[in-house]
Amino acid sequence: MSSLPANYLTATETIALVRSGKLTVTQIAEAHLARYDERDPTIHAWAYMDRERVLSEAKRLDAIPEAERGPLHGAVLGVKDMINTKDMPTEHNSPIYKDHRPNVDAVPVGVCRAAGALIFGKTHTTQFAATTTGPPARNAFDPERTPGGSSSGSGAAVGDWQCQLAFGTQTVGSTVRPGSYNGIFALKPTWGAIGREGLKVLSVTLDTLGLYARSVADLQLLAEVFQVVDDTPPPSPPKPLSSCTFAYVKTDQWQAGSGPSPELERAWAKSKELLIAAGATVKDVELPAEFNDVMPRTVRLMASEGRVNFLPEYMVSKDKLDPLLISHVENQTKISRREQLDIYDAMAALRPKLDAIAGQYDAIVTPSVPGEAWVGIERTGDARFCALWTSLHVPCINIPGFASESGMPIGLTLVAPRYEDVRLLSVASEVAKVWINADEGLLRKTPAPEEASHNSA
Repeated sequence: MSSLPANYLTATETIALVRSGKLTVTQIAEAHLARYDERDPTIHAWAYMDRERVLSEAKRLDAIPEAERGPLHGAVLGVKDMINTKDMPTEHNSPIYKDHRPNVDAVPVGVCRAAGALIFGKTHTTQFAATTTGPPARNAFDPERTPGGSSSGSGAAVGDWQCQLAFGTQTVGSTVRPGSYNGIFALKPTWGAIGREGLKVLSVTLDTLGLYARSVADLQLLAEVFQVVDDTPPPSPPKPLSSCTFAYVKTDQWQAGSGPSPELERAWAKSKELLIAAGATVKDVELPAEFNDVMPRTVRLMASEGRVNFLPEYMVSKDKLDPLLISHVENQTKISRREQLDIYDAMAALRPKLDAIAGQYDAIVTPSVPGEAWVGIERTGDARFCALWTSLHVPCINIPGFASESGMPIGLTLVAPRYEDVRLLSVASEVAKVWINADEGLLRKTPAPEEASHNSA
Protein backbone atom coordinates (compact mmCIF):
# COMPACT_ATOMS: atom_id res chain seq x y z
CA MET A 1 0.00 0.00 0.00
CA SER A 2 1.16 3.58 -0.69
CA SER A 3 2.52 5.48 2.31
CA LEU A 4 0.38 8.46 1.33
CA PRO A 5 -3.04 9.14 2.87
CA ALA A 6 -5.78 7.99 0.52
CA ASN A 7 -6.84 11.53 -0.38
CA TYR A 8 -3.45 12.18 -2.05
CA LEU A 9 -3.90 9.32 -4.51
CA THR A 10 -5.61 9.59 -7.87
CA ALA A 11 -8.92 7.83 -8.38
CA THR A 12 -7.40 5.08 -10.51
CA GLU A 13 -4.69 4.45 -7.91
CA THR A 14 -7.26 4.23 -5.13
CA ILE A 15 -9.61 1.97 -7.08
CA ALA A 16 -6.73 -0.45 -7.69
CA LEU A 17 -5.88 -0.53 -3.97
CA VAL A 18 -9.50 -1.20 -3.04
CA ARG A 19 -9.69 -3.96 -5.63
CA SER A 20 -6.58 -5.59 -4.17
CA GLY A 21 -7.94 -5.40 -0.63
CA LYS A 22 -5.33 -2.88 0.57
CA LEU A 23 -7.85 -0.10 1.21
CA THR A 24 -11.51 0.10 2.14
CA VAL A 25 -13.89 2.80 1.02
CA THR A 26 -14.38 3.70 4.67
CA GLN A 27 -10.65 4.36 5.03
CA ILE A 28 -10.75 6.48 1.89
CA ALA A 29 -13.73 8.43 3.23
CA GLU A 30 -12.03 9.02 6.57
CA ALA A 31 -8.88 10.33 4.86
CA HIS A 32 -10.89 12.76 2.76
CA LEU A 33 -12.95 13.91 5.74
CA ALA A 34 -9.71 14.59 7.63
CA ARG A 35 -8.48 16.72 4.74
CA TYR A 36 -11.85 18.48 4.65
CA ASP A 37 -11.63 19.25 8.38
CA GLU A 38 -8.12 20.60 7.93
CA ARG A 39 -8.70 22.72 4.84
CA ASP A 40 -12.36 23.74 4.60
CA PRO A 41 -11.93 26.71 6.96
CA THR A 42 -9.42 28.06 4.43
CA ILE A 43 -10.61 26.88 1.01
CA HIS A 44 -14.43 26.78 1.50
CA ALA A 45 -14.90 24.48 -1.48
CA TRP A 46 -18.06 22.80 -0.19
CA ALA A 47 -21.62 24.10 -0.16
CA TYR A 48 -22.85 20.94 1.59
CA MET A 49 -21.08 18.24 3.56
CA ASP A 50 -22.59 15.60 5.85
CA ARG A 51 -19.94 13.35 7.35
CA GLU A 52 -22.44 10.84 8.68
CA ARG A 53 -23.91 10.41 5.22
CA VAL A 54 -20.41 10.04 3.74
CA LEU A 55 -19.40 7.36 6.24
CA SER A 56 -22.72 5.54 5.90
CA GLU A 57 -22.37 5.51 2.11
CA ALA A 58 -18.77 4.30 2.41
CA LYS A 59 -19.87 1.38 4.60
CA ARG A 60 -22.60 0.53 2.09
CA LEU A 61 -20.03 0.43 -0.69
CA ASP A 62 -17.69 -1.74 1.41
CA ALA A 63 -20.52 -4.23 1.89
CA ILE A 64 -21.07 -4.73 -1.84
CA PRO A 65 -19.71 -8.14 -2.94
CA GLU A 66 -16.55 -7.85 -4.99
CA ALA A 67 -18.15 -9.35 -8.09
CA GLU A 68 -20.87 -6.65 -8.05
CA ARG A 69 -18.62 -3.61 -7.65
CA GLY A 70 -18.57 -0.98 -10.36
CA PRO A 71 -15.57 0.56 -12.16
CA LEU A 72 -15.54 3.65 -9.89
CA HIS A 73 -15.66 1.68 -6.64
CA GLY A 74 -13.34 3.60 -4.31
CA ALA A 75 -13.31 6.92 -6.17
CA VAL A 76 -14.37 10.10 -4.33
CA LEU A 77 -16.52 12.52 -6.33
CA GLY A 78 -17.58 16.11 -5.67
CA VAL A 79 -20.73 17.46 -7.35
CA LYS A 80 -21.25 21.09 -8.36
CA ASP A 81 -24.23 22.47 -6.49
CA MET A 82 -26.40 23.04 -9.53
CA ILE A 83 -26.49 19.34 -10.33
CA ASN A 84 -29.25 17.34 -8.65
CA THR A 85 -28.46 14.73 -6.01
CA LYS A 86 -31.09 12.49 -4.43
CA ASP A 87 -29.54 12.46 -0.95
CA MET A 88 -28.31 16.07 -0.65
CA PRO A 89 -29.78 19.50 -1.26
CA THR A 90 -29.21 21.33 -4.54
CA GLU A 91 -29.30 25.05 -3.82
CA HIS A 92 -27.64 26.65 -6.89
CA ASN A 93 -26.02 29.23 -4.58
CA SER A 94 -29.41 30.95 -4.56
CA PRO A 95 -31.75 31.79 -1.68
CA ILE A 96 -34.60 30.83 -3.98
CA TYR A 97 -33.55 27.18 -3.62
CA LYS A 98 -32.46 27.13 0.01
CA ASP A 99 -32.83 23.59 1.41
CA HIS A 100 -34.21 22.39 -1.95
CA ARG A 101 -34.06 18.61 -2.19
CA PRO A 102 -34.94 17.23 -5.63
CA ASN A 103 -34.76 13.63 -4.32
CA VAL A 104 -33.46 12.39 -7.65
CA ASP A 105 -29.97 12.19 -9.15
CA ALA A 106 -29.03 14.08 -12.27
CA VAL A 107 -27.89 11.81 -15.11
CA PRO A 108 -24.14 12.21 -14.41
CA VAL A 109 -24.58 11.62 -10.67
CA GLY A 110 -26.77 8.59 -11.21
CA VAL A 111 -24.27 7.04 -13.62
CA CYS A 112 -21.31 7.53 -11.28
CA ARG A 113 -23.24 6.41 -8.20
CA ALA A 114 -24.23 3.21 -10.00
CA ALA A 115 -20.59 2.75 -11.02
CA GLY A 116 -19.53 2.77 -7.37
CA ALA A 117 -18.30 6.32 -6.78
CA LEU A 118 -18.52 7.77 -3.28
CA ILE A 119 -20.50 11.01 -3.71
CA PHE A 120 -18.69 13.19 -1.18
CA GLY A 121 -20.62 16.46 -1.14
CA LYS A 122 -21.82 19.50 -3.09
CA THR A 123 -19.29 22.12 -4.21
CA HIS A 124 -19.76 25.87 -4.37
CA THR A 125 -20.84 27.53 -7.61
CA THR A 126 -21.71 31.03 -8.69
CA GLN A 127 -25.45 31.68 -8.66
CA PHE A 128 -27.01 29.10 -11.00
CA ALA A 129 -23.52 28.65 -12.53
CA ALA A 130 -24.52 31.68 -14.59
CA THR A 131 -22.73 34.72 -13.13
CA THR A 132 -19.17 35.91 -12.61
CA THR A 133 -19.69 36.86 -8.98
CA GLY A 134 -17.54 34.55 -6.90
CA PRO A 135 -18.90 32.23 -4.21
CA PRO A 136 -16.94 31.68 -0.94
CA ALA A 137 -14.56 29.11 -2.49
CA ARG A 138 -10.86 30.01 -2.69
CA ASN A 139 -7.94 28.96 -4.85
CA ALA A 140 -6.19 25.71 -3.89
CA PHE A 141 -2.75 27.33 -4.29
CA ASP A 142 -3.45 30.70 -2.73
CA PRO A 143 -6.61 31.39 -0.69
CA GLU A 144 -6.28 35.10 -1.46
CA ARG A 145 -7.12 34.35 -5.10
CA THR A 146 -10.19 33.17 -7.00
CA PRO A 147 -10.46 29.48 -7.89
CA GLY A 148 -12.26 30.56 -11.05
CA GLY A 149 -15.84 29.83 -11.84
CA SER A 150 -18.52 28.98 -12.15
CA SER A 151 -17.23 25.54 -11.09
CA SER A 152 -15.36 27.22 -8.25
CA GLY A 153 -15.63 24.67 -5.47
CA SER A 154 -15.09 21.67 -7.74
CA GLY A 155 -11.83 23.02 -9.11
CA ALA A 156 -10.60 24.01 -5.65
CA ALA A 157 -11.60 20.71 -4.01
CA VAL A 158 -9.75 18.56 -6.54
CA GLY A 159 -6.77 20.90 -6.57
CA ASP A 160 -6.61 20.83 -2.76
CA TRP A 161 -6.83 17.01 -2.50
CA GLN A 162 -10.27 17.13 -0.88
CA CYS A 163 -11.75 14.83 -3.52
CA GLN A 164 -10.28 12.93 -6.45
CA LEU A 165 -12.90 13.71 -9.08
CA ALA A 166 -15.51 16.42 -9.46
CA PHE A 167 -18.22 17.63 -11.79
CA GLY A 168 -18.23 21.13 -13.20
CA THR A 169 -20.15 22.63 -16.08
CA GLN A 170 -19.13 24.94 -18.90
CA THR A 171 -21.15 27.57 -20.71
CA VAL A 172 -18.14 29.67 -21.75
CA GLY A 173 -15.11 28.71 -19.65
CA SER A 174 -16.47 27.46 -16.35
CA THR A 175 -14.66 24.11 -16.41
CA VAL A 176 -11.39 24.92 -18.16
CA ARG A 177 -10.67 28.16 -16.28
CA PRO A 178 -10.89 26.65 -12.75
CA GLY A 179 -8.81 23.75 -14.05
CA SER A 180 -6.04 26.12 -15.04
CA TYR A 181 -6.31 28.28 -11.91
CA ASN A 182 -6.11 25.26 -9.56
CA GLY A 183 -3.48 23.29 -11.49
CA ILE A 184 -5.57 20.23 -12.39
CA PHE A 185 -6.86 18.38 -15.45
CA ALA A 186 -10.21 19.62 -16.74
CA LEU A 187 -12.18 18.03 -19.57
CA LYS A 188 -15.03 19.72 -21.41
CA PRO A 189 -16.33 16.86 -23.55
CA THR A 190 -18.03 17.22 -26.89
CA TRP A 191 -21.38 18.94 -26.37
CA GLY A 192 -24.00 16.23 -25.95
CA ALA A 193 -21.55 13.41 -25.21
CA ILE A 194 -22.74 13.19 -21.58
CA GLY A 195 -26.38 13.57 -20.52
CA ARG A 196 -27.25 16.73 -18.60
CA GLU A 197 -30.76 15.96 -17.36
CA GLY A 198 -30.91 17.26 -13.80
CA LEU A 199 -28.50 20.17 -14.36
CA LYS A 200 -29.77 23.74 -14.14
CA VAL A 201 -29.39 25.01 -17.71
CA LEU A 202 -28.37 28.55 -18.65
CA SER A 203 -27.81 27.96 -22.37
CA VAL A 204 -29.30 25.00 -24.18
CA THR A 205 -26.76 25.18 -26.99
CA LEU A 206 -23.67 25.81 -24.85
CA ASP A 207 -23.97 24.10 -21.45
CA THR A 208 -21.78 21.00 -21.11
CA LEU A 209 -20.90 18.82 -18.13
CA GLY A 210 -17.24 19.21 -17.16
CA LEU A 211 -14.94 16.68 -15.49
CA TYR A 212 -12.07 17.36 -13.05
CA ALA A 213 -9.28 15.01 -12.02
CA ARG A 214 -5.60 14.92 -11.09
CA SER A 215 -4.63 12.52 -13.88
CA VAL A 216 -5.53 11.85 -17.48
CA ALA A 217 -6.08 8.21 -16.53
CA ASP A 218 -8.89 9.31 -14.20
CA LEU A 219 -10.54 11.26 -17.02
CA GLN A 220 -10.19 8.27 -19.33
CA LEU A 221 -11.90 6.12 -16.72
CA LEU A 222 -14.77 8.60 -16.42
CA ALA A 223 -15.11 8.70 -20.20
CA GLU A 224 -15.44 4.90 -20.22
CA VAL A 225 -18.06 4.99 -17.48
CA PHE A 226 -20.08 7.55 -19.45
CA GLN A 227 -19.68 5.46 -22.61
CA VAL A 228 -17.98 8.32 -24.43
CA VAL A 229 -16.64 6.63 -27.55
CA ASP A 230 -15.09 7.63 -30.87
CA ASP A 231 -16.07 6.05 -34.17
CA THR A 232 -12.44 4.98 -34.55
CA PRO A 233 -10.67 3.99 -31.32
CA PRO A 234 -7.24 5.58 -30.76
CA PRO A 235 -4.15 3.38 -31.01
CA SER A 236 -3.05 1.37 -28.01
CA PRO A 237 -0.46 2.08 -26.76
CA PRO A 238 -0.93 5.80 -27.44
CA LYS A 239 0.71 7.36 -30.45
CA PRO A 240 4.19 8.62 -29.45
CA LEU A 241 4.82 12.36 -29.49
CA SER A 242 7.56 11.82 -32.06
CA SER A 243 4.79 10.94 -34.53
CA CYS A 244 2.45 13.79 -33.55
CA THR A 245 1.82 17.20 -35.07
CA PHE A 246 0.35 20.04 -33.02
CA ALA A 247 -1.25 23.28 -34.23
CA TYR A 248 -0.62 26.25 -31.94
CA VAL A 249 -3.66 28.53 -32.28
CA LYS A 250 -3.76 31.85 -30.44
CA THR A 251 -7.24 32.88 -31.73
CA ASP A 252 -8.37 36.49 -32.10
CA GLN A 253 -8.51 36.76 -28.30
CA TRP A 254 -4.70 36.75 -27.90
CA GLN A 255 -4.50 40.55 -28.11
CA ALA A 256 -7.90 41.24 -26.52
CA GLY A 257 -8.02 43.21 -23.30
CA SER A 258 -4.50 43.90 -22.07
CA GLY A 259 -3.08 41.12 -24.23
CA PRO A 260 -1.35 37.92 -23.10
CA SER A 261 0.20 37.89 -19.64
CA PRO A 262 3.90 37.12 -19.13
CA GLU A 263 2.98 33.75 -17.63
CA LEU A 264 0.87 32.81 -20.67
CA GLU A 265 3.63 33.82 -23.07
CA ARG A 266 6.12 31.83 -21.00
CA ALA A 267 3.90 28.72 -20.90
CA TRP A 268 3.28 29.07 -24.64
CA ALA A 269 6.99 29.11 -25.45
CA LYS A 270 7.99 26.49 -22.86
CA SER A 271 5.30 24.04 -23.98
CA LYS A 272 6.53 24.26 -27.57
CA GLU A 273 10.11 23.61 -26.48
CA LEU A 274 9.05 20.53 -24.54
CA LEU A 275 7.01 19.06 -27.40
CA ILE A 276 9.76 19.69 -29.93
CA ALA A 277 12.33 18.15 -27.56
CA ALA A 278 10.07 15.06 -27.40
CA GLY A 279 10.17 14.80 -31.20
CA ALA A 280 6.79 16.33 -32.02
CA THR A 281 6.13 18.66 -34.94
CA VAL A 282 4.75 22.06 -33.92
CA LYS A 283 3.10 24.53 -36.31
CA ASP A 284 1.77 28.02 -35.69
CA VAL A 285 -1.71 28.14 -37.25
CA GLU A 286 -4.03 31.11 -37.70
CA LEU A 287 -7.73 30.39 -38.00
CA PRO A 288 -9.57 32.01 -40.93
CA ALA A 289 -11.13 35.41 -40.24
CA GLU A 290 -14.62 33.89 -40.09
CA PHE A 291 -13.67 32.46 -36.68
CA ASN A 292 -13.07 35.94 -35.26
CA ASP A 293 -15.54 37.47 -32.84
CA VAL A 294 -16.99 34.18 -31.65
CA MET A 295 -16.46 35.35 -28.06
CA PRO A 296 -18.89 38.31 -28.19
CA ARG A 297 -21.41 36.26 -30.16
CA THR A 298 -21.19 33.53 -27.51
CA VAL A 299 -21.98 36.04 -24.78
CA ARG A 300 -24.97 37.30 -26.76
CA LEU A 301 -26.21 33.77 -27.36
CA MET A 302 -25.86 32.92 -23.67
CA ALA A 303 -27.89 35.97 -22.72
CA SER A 304 -30.62 35.24 -25.25
CA GLU A 305 -31.06 31.67 -24.00
CA GLY A 306 -30.87 32.74 -20.37
CA ARG A 307 -33.85 34.95 -21.13
CA VAL A 308 -35.95 31.79 -21.37
CA ASN A 309 -34.35 29.57 -18.75
CA PHE A 310 -34.54 31.99 -15.80
CA LEU A 311 -38.04 33.24 -16.45
CA PRO A 312 -39.59 31.07 -13.66
CA GLU A 313 -37.21 32.38 -11.01
CA TYR A 314 -37.71 35.93 -12.29
CA MET A 315 -41.49 35.67 -12.02
CA VAL A 316 -41.44 34.18 -8.52
CA SER A 317 -38.39 35.77 -6.83
CA LYS A 318 -36.95 38.58 -8.94
CA ASP A 319 -35.61 40.27 -5.80
CA LYS A 320 -33.38 37.24 -5.13
CA LEU A 321 -31.88 37.00 -8.61
CA ASP A 322 -28.42 38.24 -9.56
CA PRO A 323 -28.69 41.43 -11.67
CA LEU A 324 -27.06 39.67 -14.60
CA LEU A 325 -29.85 37.10 -14.71
CA ILE A 326 -32.47 39.84 -14.44
CA SER A 327 -30.76 41.46 -17.42
CA HIS A 328 -31.08 38.22 -19.40
CA VAL A 329 -34.78 37.82 -18.70
CA GLU A 330 -35.57 41.46 -19.39
CA ASN A 331 -33.39 41.40 -22.51
CA GLN A 332 -31.67 44.57 -21.38
CA THR A 333 -28.97 44.10 -24.04
CA LYS A 334 -31.65 44.18 -26.76
CA ILE A 335 -30.92 40.93 -28.59
CA SER A 336 -33.40 40.48 -31.41
CA ARG A 337 -34.67 37.10 -32.48
CA ARG A 338 -33.07 37.76 -35.89
CA GLU A 339 -29.68 38.22 -34.22
CA GLN A 340 -30.20 35.07 -32.19
CA LEU A 341 -30.98 33.10 -35.35
CA ASP A 342 -27.97 34.58 -37.13
CA ILE A 343 -25.71 33.44 -34.30
CA TYR A 344 -27.22 29.95 -34.34
CA ASP A 345 -26.64 29.68 -38.07
CA ALA A 346 -23.11 31.10 -37.92
CA MET A 347 -22.02 28.71 -35.18
CA ALA A 348 -23.58 25.73 -36.95
CA ALA A 349 -21.70 26.63 -40.13
CA LEU A 350 -18.37 26.99 -38.33
CA ARG A 351 -18.49 23.64 -36.50
CA PRO A 352 -17.70 21.33 -39.44
CA LYS A 353 -15.09 23.82 -40.65
CA LEU A 354 -13.31 23.67 -37.31
CA ASP A 355 -13.55 19.87 -37.31
CA ALA A 356 -11.80 19.86 -40.68
CA ILE A 357 -9.01 22.12 -39.45
CA ALA A 358 -8.51 20.27 -36.15
CA GLY A 359 -8.60 16.93 -37.99
CA GLN A 360 -5.34 17.80 -39.73
CA TYR A 361 -3.45 17.63 -36.41
CA ASP A 362 -3.15 15.34 -33.44
CA ALA A 363 -4.42 18.26 -31.36
CA ILE A 364 -4.76 22.01 -31.38
CA VAL A 365 -2.90 23.74 -28.54
CA THR A 366 -4.55 26.96 -27.38
CA PRO A 367 -4.63 29.08 -24.19
CA SER A 368 -6.88 28.06 -21.33
CA VAL A 369 -6.82 31.49 -19.65
CA PRO A 370 -5.12 34.86 -20.17
CA GLY A 371 -3.03 34.42 -17.03
CA GLU A 372 -2.86 33.34 -13.40
CA ALA A 373 -5.85 33.45 -11.06
CA TRP A 374 -6.98 36.91 -10.08
CA VAL A 375 -6.30 38.23 -6.58
CA GLY A 376 -9.58 38.39 -4.66
CA ILE A 377 -12.60 36.08 -4.79
CA GLU A 378 -15.22 38.63 -5.82
CA ARG A 379 -14.92 37.83 -9.54
CA THR A 380 -14.13 34.51 -11.19
CA GLY A 381 -11.78 35.63 -13.97
CA ASP A 382 -11.61 35.93 -17.74
CA ALA A 383 -13.01 33.15 -19.96
CA ARG A 384 -12.36 34.72 -23.35
CA PHE A 385 -10.05 31.98 -24.64
CA CYS A 386 -12.66 29.27 -24.01
CA ALA A 387 -15.65 30.73 -25.83
CA LEU A 388 -14.78 29.66 -29.37
CA TRP A 389 -14.26 26.00 -28.47
CA THR A 390 -17.38 25.86 -26.28
CA SER A 391 -19.59 27.43 -28.94
CA LEU A 392 -18.28 25.07 -31.59
CA HIS A 393 -18.93 22.03 -29.34
CA VAL A 394 -15.45 20.49 -29.60
CA PRO A 395 -13.78 18.54 -26.76
CA CYS A 396 -11.16 20.47 -24.78
CA ILE A 397 -8.82 19.43 -21.98
CA ASN A 398 -6.76 21.72 -19.75
CA ILE A 399 -3.29 20.33 -19.13
CA PRO A 400 -1.57 21.86 -16.08
CA GLY A 401 2.14 22.17 -15.47
CA PHE A 402 3.26 25.77 -15.95
CA ALA A 403 3.49 28.66 -13.55
CA SER A 404 3.68 32.41 -13.10
CA GLU A 405 6.55 34.11 -11.31
CA SER A 406 4.47 34.00 -8.12
CA GLY A 407 4.14 30.22 -8.40
CA MET A 408 0.51 30.18 -9.47
CA PRO A 409 -0.48 27.52 -12.02
CA ILE A 410 -1.41 28.16 -15.61
CA GLY A 411 -2.46 25.46 -18.06
CA LEU A 412 -2.90 25.12 -21.79
CA THR A 413 -5.78 23.52 -23.64
CA LEU A 414 -5.74 20.69 -26.16
CA VAL A 415 -8.62 20.59 -28.69
CA ALA A 416 -9.83 17.92 -31.13
CA PRO A 417 -12.76 17.60 -33.56
CA ARG A 418 -16.20 16.80 -32.19
CA TYR A 419 -16.67 13.29 -30.85
CA GLU A 420 -12.97 12.53 -30.84
CA ASP A 421 -12.82 12.82 -27.06
CA VAL A 422 -11.16 9.46 -26.52
CA ARG A 423 -8.43 10.18 -29.03
CA LEU A 424 -7.89 13.59 -27.45
CA LEU A 425 -7.45 11.97 -24.04
CA SER A 426 -4.95 9.53 -25.53
CA VAL A 427 -2.91 12.40 -26.96
CA ALA A 428 -3.24 14.31 -23.68
CA SER A 429 -1.79 11.38 -21.76
CA GLU A 430 1.43 11.71 -23.77
CA VAL A 431 1.54 15.50 -23.68
CA ALA A 432 1.07 15.49 -19.92
CA LYS A 433 4.18 13.37 -19.49
CA VAL A 434 6.36 16.20 -20.81
CA TRP A 435 4.40 19.18 -19.46
CA ILE A 436 3.54 18.10 -15.93
CA ASN A 437 5.99 19.35 -13.29
CA ALA A 438 8.31 20.64 -16.04
CA ASP A 439 8.08 24.10 -14.49
CA GLU A 440 10.07 24.29 -11.26
CA GLY A 441 8.29 27.51 -10.38
CA LEU A 442 5.06 25.63 -9.74
CA LEU A 443 5.26 25.21 -5.98
CA ARG A 444 2.26 24.52 -3.75
CA LYS A 445 1.43 26.94 -1.00
CA THR A 446 -0.73 24.44 0.87
CA PRO A 447 0.74 21.79 3.19
CA ALA A 448 1.07 18.38 1.62
CA PRO A 449 3.35 15.35 2.00
CA GLU A 450 6.63 15.78 0.17
CA GLU A 451 6.01 12.52 -1.68
CA ALA A 452 2.72 13.76 -3.13
CA SER A 453 2.94 14.85 -6.74
CA HIS A 454 0.28 17.49 -7.39
CA ASN A 455 -0.49 16.07 -10.80
CA SER A 456 0.03 12.80 -12.55
CA ALA A 457 0.12 12.04 -16.25
